[in-house]
This record gives sequence, C-alpha cells and structure tokens, in this order.
Amino acid sequence: MNTPVGAAFTAAELDAIRADFPILSRKGRGGKPIAYLDTSATSQKPECVISAEADFYRRSNAAVHRGTHLLGDESTAAFEDGRAALASFIGGRPEEIVWTKNATEAINLVALSIGHASLGRGGEAAAPLRIGPGDRIVTTRAEHHANLVPWQELCARTGAELAWLDLLPDGRIDLETLDRISANTKLVAFTHVSNVTGAISPVAPIVEKARCVGALVLLDTCQSSAHMPIDVGALGVDFAVMSSHKMLGPTGVGALWGRRGLLEAMPPVLSGGSMIENVTMEGSTYMPAPERFEAGSQPVAQIAGWTAALEYLSKLGMDRIRAQEEQLTARLLEQIRDLEGVRVLGPSGALERIGVIAFAVEGVHPHDVGQVLDADDVAIRVGHHCAIPLHSFFGVRSSARVSVAPMTSPEEIDRFIASLGRVRSFFKGH
Repeated sequence: MNTPVGAAFTAAELDAIRADFPILSRKGRGGKPIAYLDTSATSQKPECVISAEADFYRRSNAAVHRGTHLLGDESTAAFEDGRAALASFIGGRPEEIVWTKNATEAINLVALSIGHASLGRGGEAAAPLRIGPGDRIVTTRAEHHANLVPWQELCARTGAELAWLDLLPDGRIDLETLDRISANTKLVAFTHVSNVTGAISPVAPIVEKARCVGALVLLDTCQSSAHMPIDVGALGVDFAVMSSHKMLGPTGVGALWGRRGLLEAMPPVLSGGSMIENVTMEGSTYMPAPERFEAGSQPVAQIAGWTAALEYLSKLGMDRIRAQEEQLTARLLEQIRDLEGVRVLGPSGALERIGVIAFAVEGVHPHDVGQVLDADDVAIRVGHHCAIPLHSFFGVRSSARVSVAPMTSPEEIDRFIASLGRVRSFFKGH
C-alpha cells in the first residue's frame, strides 16, 4: 500500500532516515548519542549531501562559465543545475534565482540595490524602486535582525520611515495593525516563520494589503523552506530569501528569489568579474539578471551539496515532513507545559507553528539551562537568537530554544523533556 501524501513517517522510515545522518552516531560529553535539537540554528547533513560536495572536488572542480574544457563544463552544469533545482523546489524559475553566501546577504542585496536605485543608479528602469523622504518600509516586531537592520540602514540612508506590524500576546502578527501598511509604503518585509516562536505568519492578508498600496513584498523563508511546502508564486510575494545550511545543505551559500522584471530593474550591488557584459576604461555594462548580481567566484561545490539536499527533501516529501514535525511539536508542547516553572514563548497549538519552541525557566539563566542539557547530551540553542526586539516584547532578555528536524525521534524529545525537568531542581540544590 502506498503511503498517503501528508502522512507522518513510520518507525521504520524514521530509522532509515536517521541512518542517513552520520553525525547522529556522535556521542556527547555524557557518553550518550547527541540528541541534536538545534536545527533552527543550522541543520545536520545527510551522507548524500556530504558526498555530493566532496565528489565535486574529487571529480569536477573548476571555475564556472569559463573555458571549454570538460571540468569547466561539468562545474557550470552543477552550478546551473543547482539553480534549476532550487527554482523547482520553491515554485520559481531558474532565471529568478540569485546565488548569495547566505540569506542575510540576500536581504542586504535587495536593500542595497534599492538604495543604489534611490541615488539614480539603474536609470529609469530602476525608478519604481526608488525610496526617499515621505516613503515607508514596513516590517514586524517578530523579525530576525537580518530582516530588520538592513531596512533600518536603508531608511537612515534615504530618509524613509520604518514602521512595523505589532504582535498578539502569543507572538503571532496582529492583523489589526495592518493599517501601518499605509499608502506611502514602498516595501513590506516579514518572516514566513519566526525563528523564536515558530509562529507561521499570515502571508495572504499581508500580501493583499501590500498590493492595495502598490508595495513590494519580501519574505524570509529561512525557517519554513525545509519544514513545509513552499510555492513563491502561490504566496504572491516579490522576493524570497533562503539559506542552504537551514535546509540540510552546506554552509556558505544562500539564495534570493525575485520576480524576473524586478531583478532586471535592480542595479547591481557587488561589481567586478563575472557580472559584466563589457568593460572599457570609461565604464562598464552588466550582464542581465541573475548573473549581474553574482560577482566573483561562486560556491559551486556548496551548490552541488545543496542540490543533493533539495533532492533528499523532495524524496522525503515536504507534506510528510510537515506532518511528522507537527506530531513532534505537539509532543513537545504537551510535555513541556507539564513542567513547573517553564514558560513557552509562542502559539499554543502545533498547527499554528513549526517545531521551533523558545522557552524560559523561572529563576534559571538560559545559558545554565543549555549547559545542564549538554551534560545530558541534549543540544539546544540559548541566547536572544538574533531577535532582541521580540524577546523584549515577551519581557525577557534571552531564552532557550528547542527545534526539530525530519530525523528527530520521539525518544529524543523525551530525553529533552527529562533533562529539562531536572534543571530547576539542579539549581535549587546548588
């Protein structure tokens, strides 16, 4: 019998998935296999990804779009095949994918290009991108600093105003504040899923409001793209950013997806080799998008690894990954709420969020929580998670955070809960 689309993994399937990840056999300080529950920070890599990157160096390593030799052709094919694979994975087209070194750079690329357009670069084609005094950029209080600070900087350089959507008490975006997307708004930038609360943003009404005032929309999909199906066309946004290392892929490469017409209108940000059409001593002309944004040598081996990660995720099935992680999230929420003195930040239901759960333990600093769990070979994240304004909203300086992945087992959840349950008694005894 075929497994239904959207069904969680069977125990046998989960065992097979876990066998694909070499690091899961690694033992921690306490001598037990590490329960890695920090996927929101960076994901672990299956063997196929590790092999794809290593095999590129072993067999095909060469510069892309240069030369006519076999290795150069193979490298260029890996580079462009990766572009096509990512486009297909998110419902876009290859010519709409720009390689960057991470999602932070992708957001900055858009912000800096708008800034250049606002100074007159790009000519009349870039005129719709220009922003200045009297204009507004809107974000939310739930953002990672990477989707806040670049817009603060753009406003400081152009004289535009920064506004933000506020939040409900559980950290979800408050749609009653949509009127802050005013008639003078030029851009709305927000996260698809919070990296602190795991809350899934209501994309449709935000995009609809932005369209009513003629604003562009940028969506940060770093926390969603490996955990639920993504279709940029259906989402209706103009830009989306993502990062390989959050998607079971290598570090050092990310991407910007943008609507073709917008990419063609945007002036380049980095200049030099690979992005030019012609150069004279008096000036230069540039390649069409996306190549105009890809100056210099590119991370081809990492793109080969990312391609393997996308194939792996697709083979598992994004609907099934979502179903699996919903079960794990429900298990986490149910058990963590039974612990005395533990406050969960974010929505109460597993369907309103993904498996990213930040929490605070009464009377215990998050770093101390993390150290106790590490002694039990349970790996989580502690700190402000690059989201200081969101922590301020919840009235805390920092938090501990647990996050799941397709290969997370129910037993690892139970180990985490058991270890967390010992935290308060440990510090009371000291």
